[in-house]
Amino acid sequence: MDKEVIFGHSPDSDDAFMYYGIASGNVKLDNYKISHLMEDIESLNIRSEKGELDVTAISVAHYPKIMDKYQIMNCGSSVGRNYGPILVSKNYDSINQLRGKKIAIPGKFTTSYMLFQIFVDMQIEVEFMHFENIMPSIINGSVDAGVILHEGHVLYEKDNLIKIIDLGEEWFKKTSLPIPLGVDLVNRKFDKATRKDLTDVFYRSVKYAIENEDEALKYAMTYGRDLSLEEARKFVRMYVNQDTLDMGDEGHRAIIKLFTLAKERGIISSSLKIATSYKSSLTFPYNPLPPSLLATTEISSPLPKSSLAWTPSEKRCGLKSRSSKSSIEGCGW
Repeated sequence: MDKEVIFGHSPDSDDAFMYYGIASGNVKLDNYKISHLMEDIESLNIRSEKGELDVTAISVAHYPKIMDKYQIMNCGSSVGRNYGPILVSKNYDSINQLRGKKIAIPGKFTTSYMLFQIFVDMQIEVEFMHFENIMPSIINGSVDAGVILHEGHVLYEKDNLIKIIDLGEEWFKKTSLPIPLGVDLVNRKFDKATRKDLTDVFYRSVKYAIENEDEALKYAMTYGRDLSLEEARKFVRMYVNQDTLDMGDEGHRAIIKLFTLAKERGIISSSLKIATSYKSSLTFPYNPLPPSLLATTEISSPLPKSSLAWTPSEKRCGLKSRSSKSSIEGCGW
């Protein structure tokens, strides 16, 4: 009897697109039955704390808290290059106008919130809410502005919302690196060979979707939020690309940089040594991994002093809230 493994991912179009190869039955893993659990990213962040899922997507910002339970896959990441979460409003067009205003954030464990804290330094009122509720809340005036991502990138102008700041652009100006928003993880409970197999099947699923874009998009659109085919294509291509197949050295350095800046801003505190190393014995279709890499940084405790190792894919592939009067679980990297 095949052993069941559970892959957790969000119902967003880009995540659904990545899993199309597996979901369609065109990509399989011998001796395993792959089941799906679809929940918003903040719920997956929380599940990861208990190590509940075998493979799961999470917000990069949440990884320090659960790194003892999971390894990062080198494939499956959602990476923005000079774009990322955007702060939008109905009535305001500059950061300075938001002082003391109510801002909607898609979850306190999300990378969107970490970036917001890094680049927006002023007294505001934060309200955490589900991603899907942010734009409607801005439109009806229950919040003054909000951080949006996902399909919001291609929909906010339709709703006559104003872009105040693109946090991905601000990140790129400061770092010249892509912004790592979400990653996929494999549970450390598995032995090295199994982790490698689970990474490989996910890599093949993403690759299949990219190579069969139209059919994968039709599947992904069943989870999309009122997108046309071309809008879905534009959005998915933003976050499913060569970085998704292999984040490589640049993606790794970006994650380390994110935690370093968060520490400097007091968003995460105390220290944890992250030692990262991985080897590549095969060449990828896109970016080959470097022969080896070792990087360290300090991030928050109480966390274990364990290595942050990219999945053994030789083949492929604590936030401190400043101000909040609500803690509704959210969605969005």
